[in-house]
Amino acid sequence: MPTETQTRENNSFVLRGIKDVLFEDRPVPKLTNPHDVLLRVDFTGICGSDVHYWQHGRIGHFVVNDPMVLGHESAGTVFEVGSAVKDLKKGDRVAMEPGVPCRRCVRCKEGNYNLCFEMAFAATPPYDGTLAKYYVLPEDFCHKLPDNVSLEEGALCEPLAVGVHITKQASVRQGDSVIVFGAGPVGLLCAAVARAFGAKKVIAVDINAERLEFAKSFAADYTFIPSKVSPQENAQKIKDEFDLPIGVDVAIDASGAAPSVQTAIHVLRSGGRYVQGGMGGDEITFPIMAACTKELTVKGSFRYGSGDYQNALDLVSSGQIDVKKLISRKVSFDDAEKAFEDVKAGKAIKVLIEGPK
Repeated sequence: MPTETQTRENNSFVLRGIKDVLFEDRPVPKLTNPHDVLLRVDFTGICGSDVHYWQHGRIGHFVVNDPMVLGHESAGTVFEVGSAVKDLKKGDRVAMEPGVPCRRCVRCKEGNYNLCFEMAFAATPPYDGTLAKYYVLPEDFCHKLPDNVSLEEGALCEPLAVGVHITKQASVRQGDSVIVFGAGPVGLLCAAVARAFGAKKVIAVDINAERLEFAKSFAADYTFIPSKVSPQENAQKIKDEFDLPIGVDVAIDASGAAPSVQTAIHVLRSGGRYVQGGMGGDEITFPIMAACTKELTVKGSFRYGSGDYQNALDLVSSGQIDVKKLISRKVSFDDAEKAFEDVKAGKAIKVLIEGPK
């Protein structure tokens, strides 16, 4: 277990290799662009991707070859602003959107900047993350927090923006029936966003009864634990149990588990919409005949795009989604590795790490 040194100017939580982390004093970032803002990081949530890098040193083709600061779900306080910054000043509190695109490519210009090939995303190799005392972002990727939104809630705008993007990809609208597979943080937030977007029936599916109990108190109308039967049989059970004779309008998979994907396709009505939000194995057996004959709309979802972060902040500030309920606890910066261990062990939904003092 690394030990924090209180006198460091820019104390950072650095991953050097698989399960090899330490606290390291990094240089305080300089403002080299007049539109940039230097932030003092107040809270950072732990994401599954952070845990995966810590456990395995890679996610797909993103490989940690050099030491990398972890963390990307953060909120902070403005410490210094560049000469061209117009709408922020020292002391302002902001939700930190952690991915900066090139702004020049075709994907960026069409509004899909989450698909930018030159995206510089925090804690994705080779870019350092936000588990540090200071971090620099462009002004327009710092979302000023209203007075009624705490810094803790600001940090959770990042996973909520993921849920917003997934739910938008599914075109959830008033009166829809929606089923969400996976009751982890993103699945829970997808359920909450679907409800906020007007879904009349929201069903959460997971194999963990405790998670489902929380899902019902948070956003789901109904919950379902799959049996050890075929995906088709589980799909029929869902239809029968929740009065969905022709199937659901929308299915979202936030688990990445093959049986969930398969059940989701079978539980959808003809003309339904399916979105893959969870990342699992590179390849699975997919019910392509059912997808074709029901003429489903099938989409992927990756991070968040234009407007999603502000939508997330608006849902929090309006009181439509209470992200505070997801916070299992807050820990000091020097307990960062223990927090990672607890999240990996499933002992918490969201743990927030306080910034270095």
